[in-house]
Amino acid sequence: MSAFDELVGQRAVREQLQRAAHAARLLAARLDEESLEGAEERSRGIPADAPSSGSDAALSQAWLFTGPPGSGRSIAARALAAALQCTGEEPGCGQCHACQTVLAGTHPDVTLLTTEGVTITADQTRAIVAESYTAPGSGRWRILIIEDADRMLERTTNVLLKAIEEPPERTFWMLCTPSPDDVLPTIRSRCRRVNLVVPAAKDVAELLVRRDGIEPERALQAARAAQSHIGRARGLATDVQVRQQREETLLGALGIRGTGDAVIVAQRVFDHAKKQADAQAERENERERQELLATLGVEEGARVPPALRAQVRELEEKQKRRATRTQRDVLDRDMVDLLSLYRDILTVQLGAQVPLINADLTKQIEQAAAASSSEQSVRRMDAIATARQRLAGNVAPQLTLEAMMVALRPQG
Repeated sequence: MSAFDELVGQRAVREQLQRAAHAARLLAARLDEESLEGAEERSRGIPADAPSSGSDAALSQAWLFTGPPGSGRSIAARALAAALQCTGEEPGCGQCHACQTVLAGTHPDVTLLTTEGVTITADQTRAIVAESYTAPGSGRWRILIIEDADRMLERTTNVLLKAIEEPPERTFWMLCTPSPDDVLPTIRSRCRRVNLVVPAAKDVAELLVRRDGIEPERALQAARAAQSHIGRARGLATDVQVRQQREETLLGALGIRGTGDAVIVAQRVFDHAKKQADAQAERENERERQELLATLGVEEGARVPPALRAQVRELEEKQKRRATRTQRDVLDRDMVDLLSLYRDILTVQLGAQVPLINADLTKQIEQAAAASSSEQSVRRMDAIATARQRLAGNVAPQLTLEAMMVALRPQG
């Protein structure tokens, strides 16, 4: 087992990160030696020379992982973090305690900043920047990973710039975004880029078979339906409800005949997304509230003192932002599924000899292709793409869905 095993379909990236991990191990040895020499000289009263910079010609302390959703940006960042902290013979061995704790998200010197709201706040960024200046406690490096760095506002990114430009010698930064253009040029220019590609469906299927014990045919079908998005593929392969909801959304769109049908299907999709967001909130909100009250010293069932209510309100606002983000993520995923459906219909209409993404709905796709034109399919795909842009631009989700579904109804 290796820390890079889940980085499927990314051979060039894997080799790049392994080279970096080897270079980092040499750099760590050099820094340890310089630190020891400096301590001996100070003990003898001899001024020590300034330590060498942590920046190395073969190694960057700031990394930018880019690639489409599902390509494995955060997986690659965690794999590199594990390889940097690895104490085994080969960096990224996957067997040592350091590798296993990094991959499990419990290593004390590796911090992961995930996005629970629509954006990453300046306060969150300041906190992780402050942490970057603390020395590692048990590992070789202090490593900070920011998922969805594209959700940082420009003023928030400016908080990060100084820390990335002049990091402490034992600190590594790792930022994950869909595109290099999602971060400021000043940030981009200071990072070593790692460009991930969409893995082949067969590679994702092999991972599901190897890691999750899924039957090969089902794994391949799920990988294709998920368009090689690893997390989505696992959900489709292992969860009956996930498969049923996807099929209901796609068949609902194909069944639209008029404006009334469009509104009904939009409402159904919206209700599902809200239900999923509410279910996640129900699992997490009360636990977080109880943990906060325990930290503040408020007994269970007791009234919250006025002086502490601001912290409780802050938690509630955070939870609302997370619910909004979850709902929008679910809706965007549904829209991606719809795009794949009309891509399949267009493929049949044009007679292209390529595999269908939604092969489990081949019969329905062929019927829809025969009942419409390629121009209509393109128009529908444009409507879905516009809806995704509106959703990302904070347009009301239900109105966005209704407008999109109305545009999917037959014309003429």
